[in-house]
Order: sequence, then C-alpha cells, then structure tokens
Amino acid sequence: MLNTAPVVAAERGSVTNLPLPRFVSMKASEGNVRRGPSLSHRIDWVYKRRDMPLQITAEHGHWRRVQDRDGAGGWVHYSLLSGVRTAIVEVELLNLHARPDPSSQVNAQLSLGVVAEVHECQIDWCELSAGGYSGWARKGAYWGVQPQEVFE
Repeated sequence: MLNTAPVVAAERGSVTNLPLPRFVSMKASEGNVRRGPSLSHRIDWVYKRRDMPLQITAEHGHWRRVQDRDGAGGWVHYSLLSGVRTAIVEVELLNLHARPDPSSQVNAQLSLGVVAEVHECQIDWCELSAGGYSGWARKGAYWGVQPQEVFE
C-alpha cells in the first residue's frame, strides 16, 4: 500500500529562498524598524543593540520583516542584519556546561539579558559563547533558536 500523506514543505523566502521563519542578528549597532518595506514608511522605533537576535518572518526586496523575543517587530533593511546566530538569555543564571550533559562541569554562567553567539545546536542543547567563555546549554532558557532546530 502506498503512503499518500501529503509532504509539507517548509515556507521559503520569496527573495532569498531561505526558510521562514529563521533567526539572524543585528549587524549594526542601531537600526530603524519601519511599518512597511520601504524608506517612505514610518519608523516605529529603533533597535539599539548590536548582535541582538531577531527572527525573520517575511521578505520583500531588500527588506526583512523581523520580530524580537517580545514579539515586537517591523521591517528592517537587510544590510542591518547578519547571518551570525545569537541568542539572548531569559533566565537569571544560565549554566554553560563543558559537554551537552547536565552532569558535566559548568564552565561559566550567563546572566539574564546576556547575548551569546550560537555555534551549534543538537536536539536539546546548543553550544554558546559570550565574554570569552563557551559551553553547552539546554534549550528553553534562551531565545534565538527553534525548539527542535539542529545545525553545526
């Protein structure tokens, strides 16, 4: 018997053909967030944190619709964004372990609001670095990766 279940394709950006949604970071130390994808649209606010993780939810020409961890967002010019993956700590103290194992040595602790670079993710753990320290942290305590996302 043949399996006739439909294959669900991930949504892809109309400009880049990259998956949507996807995470990126702010390349610039300051970036205008607009109501629409052009310079003629009103600026709603300004992101002022370099390396802040953002999630791209749509593309239009040179513009990307992004949202931050609070769900706030708008349109940002693509030149202000970087493909470097970062995450922001959402707990008081996040342990960075030597290996993706809760019983392994803790190399460092990251405080609430620290932005760390994401190097690799397994099913339940990601390798992060910040302030010269690196290690593995369980998913769920930081924003900037999908729950089941895996990459090297």
